Amino acid sequence: MHRYSGQTRILVAVDCIIFGFDGFDIKLLVIQRGIKPEKNKWSLMGGFLQPEESPEQAANRVLKQLTGLEGVYMEQLQTFADPHRDPVERTLSIAYFALIDIHQYEKQISDEYHAEWFLLKDKPELIFDHDEMVRIAQKELRYKAALHPLLFELLPQKFTIPQLQSLYEGVYDTVFDNRNFSRKVLSTGLLIKQKEKDKMNSKKGAFYYKLDKKKYKANFQAFLNFIPNPDKFLS
Repeated sequence: MHRYSGQTRILVAVDCIIFGFDGFDIKLLVIQRGIKPEKNKWSLMGGFLQPEESPEQAANRVLKQLTGLEGVYMEQLQTFADPHRDPVERTLSIAYFALIDIHQYEKQISDEYHAEWFLLKDKPELIFDHDEMVRIAQKELRYKAALHPLLFELLPQKFTIPQLQSLYEGVYDTVFDNRNFSRKVLSTGLLIKQKEKDKMNSKKGAFYYKLDKKKYKANFQAFLNFIPNPDKFLS
């Protein structure tokens, strides 16, 4: 097979930034690295691109190895290519971020990788440039969620408005006005009110809602102004 002469081979990896929501807090899934260098230190889940794979296929393989998940929301973030990002060999990393409902999949998380969920504000220091990957992914998540109903990917099948508000407050690390948030969310027409209530967190209880999946898919790219003054959260 013909090869380009005089060129240095460079490894390509994928890294997955996996965000999850447990009904109260947004969290990040990280693992303890099993190989040198930085063995046993905290890391994003990743792996090397195989010759027959596209980057997206590799990211999906890595995600399935760790969580057993297929078909979850995942989006390419960017390529990290600093020549010194990996001390062993020159390695490019194509980073992806994924969004999952923790409760739906927590039993599938593989014990092999010693994976743990951490609050974003309490996450441990990560290896290489993985902290930078998480920071950029958070910024992208905030940007996208201010415009589109992206965060619904993190919710269980039925949820309350307070749960949804907790999710948005966690992502943006702020507190929103209850009435204004509820009014804006309900005005989108994306939610279907259920008869039953969640009475675990208050005597009065809060009605459950389900996402209208047809409207969600049809309006995913529609502008939704959930977040007042979103620019202040994007720095």
